[in-house]
Amino acid sequence: MTEGIGLLSLAIWVPIVAGVLILATGGDKNADGQRTLALIGAVLGFLVTIPLWTGFDYASAGMQFEELAPWIPGFNVHYRLGVDGISMLFVILNSLTTVLVVLAGWQVIRERVSQYMAAFLIQSGLLNGVFSALDGVLFYVFFEAMLIPLYLIIGMWGGPNRVYAAIKFFLYTLLGSLLMLVSILYLYFQSGGSFEILAWHRVGLSMTAQTLLFVAFFFAFAVKVPMWPVHTWLPDAHVEAPTGGSVVLAAITLKVGAYGFLRFILPIVPDASREYAWLIVALSLIAVVYIGLVALVQSDMKKLIAYSSIAHMGFVTLGFFLFNPLGIEGGLIQMISHGFISAAMFLCVGVMYDRVHSRQIADYGGVANTMPRFAAFFMLFAMANAGLPGTSGFVGEFMVILGAVQVNFWWAFLAATTLIFGAAYTLWMYKRVVFGAVANDHVAQMKDIDSREFVVLGLLALCVLGMGLYPLPFTEVMHASVDNLLAHVANSKLVH
Repeated sequence: MTEGIGLLSLAIWVPIVAGVLILATGGDKNADGQRTLALIGAVLGFLVTIPLWTGFDYASAGMQFEELAPWIPGFNVHYRLGVDGISMLFVILNSLTTVLVVLAGWQVIRERVSQYMAAFLIQSGLLNGVFSALDGVLFYVFFEAMLIPLYLIIGMWGGPNRVYAAIKFFLYTLLGSLLMLVSILYLYFQSGGSFEILAWHRVGLSMTAQTLLFVAFFFAFAVKVPMWPVHTWLPDAHVEAPTGGSVVLAAITLKVGAYGFLRFILPIVPDASREYAWLIVALSLIAVVYIGLVALVQSDMKKLIAYSSIAHMGFVTLGFFLFNPLGIEGGLIQMISHGFISAAMFLCVGVMYDRVHSRQIADYGGVANTMPRFAAFFMLFAMANAGLPGTSGFVGEFMVILGAVQVNFWWAFLAATTLIFGAAYTLWMYKRVVFGAVANDHVAQMKDIDSREFVVLGLLALCVLGMGLYPLPFTEVMHASVDNLLAHVANSKLVH
């Protein structure tokens, strides 16, 4: 247990403090200085997370790098932090994504630069708080607070319908969160006055109580994933959000919902989780198959990738409710991989949008003729999105399919259709945008990616290929924690 400020506190507060400092620098007269300060804050925020991985004990299933300090002693609320093999990688992924988002918005954002950069840095710190909070109230505060910067990012720097998309996003996620607050208060009284999340894992609950808590937590987290049919806010939010907003939304924010399933639903209500697993499996398979078909007919590239995200996150929730190591670890690997791939896909669309100011597939054609380096990166990420072996997109999906085969062949069969649909909608989009003759003057005038864009896409390409060719460093981190979670779910004793 750390006394004073530890690594997790630094991961949370370094980007938040940097964001506040940027806001204090004033208007756009000092935009270059604000961008530099944002990059320094983002890089420092990432550097402090690296020791979490290098110093991680792979054999331990418990929480590591724990920190504890009193916060509201009268109600037994603590500032308690810690990560295990399930949560640690998301802190690193989030901090890396923040660096890429700051670089991606370097030249594109020319108005209200300080507010834009500060919003992403503060959002980064709050998201790290979500993944490392071990106190229910602290988790809820971070969980709600992270909505605010993203709401402002969409509402201030988004497209023509940005206000509608921001309000829809906020209302959907807020309604689910209120049910979670009621559940947290119920668990506080049931556990004898404790807000410790790990203590709630040991509370014996009746099946009725578990079912009600399952429903409440399910709505809170399913909206965030988002699962079908509460997914309709996501395409609107992605289409209207600026490129950086779409990257953070897809790469990190969606993972918060899936993370909630593993931190709250499975360990706190294990019997209800097993009882209603069929429902989650059914909704996940609908997302994989139906949403994959919906993606096929999209004419807007961002909307297509948004629907693709819903289908890929369906794999994650399917894996979690197979109750075997392959399923859960495959779901976690899919979450990390989707963070890389979706960030890369949205950044590629952003690169083209910055030059042509259109997201419509019909407005492009022959981009490879004018932007060959960009076309090569885009091809890699499109293949990864389609689940090509050798890329990170294949690893998680293959593990989940293997886990599904152990439970039900037809579940695995339906899940495997994503490899067909994913290739269909992704490669068809790529063909129409990149190949063929130069379609119009706008495409003819497009300039290939500059050094800054090359660095951003190059880093993501290394992540996608590295994870696809050698996934062991990612999987061995989570073995002990996943085995411990499955043993807890299997050995739960129902209170009648």
